[in-house]
Amino acid sequence: MKTIQITSLDTIHEAAKEFIANMDDRTVFAFHGKMGAGKTTFIKALCEELGVEDVINSPTFAIINEYRSETTGELIYHFDFYRINKLSEAEDIGTEDYFYSGALCFIEWPEKVEDLLPGDVVDVTITENPDGSRTVEVN
Repeated sequence: MKTIQITSLDTIHEAAKEFIANMDDRTVFAFHGKMGAGKTTFIKALCEELGVEDVINSPTFAIINEYRSETTGELIYHFDFYRINKLSEAEDIGTEDYFYSGALCFIEWPEKVEDLLPGDVVDVTITENPDGSRTVEVN
């Protein structure tokens, strides 16, 4: 397990760079954490560090946002399954096609679609600490 500390918003980009430096060839990342833990904020920093120049925000209502890295041309999909109530809702939008596409997939609320996730998914847990800092654990 890899642990990354985010001491404040001022250091989130350094944490994102460290996360990216430790990514292997797996492409599906499941971000776990309570509401307000900082999942969206960290994914935004990851996308920015990966060269995405678009406006990056949570796809809470759209369920999925698609970005492209301006530096590598790589596609990045950002999912937010918070509003999914049944697995079939995720299946209907073709989530498995995205998960197995080879493109980077960053997933919020992955527990809602656990049965659809690939076996080599990278579990990432973000925890808010009492002092407001965050701990990112990558399994």
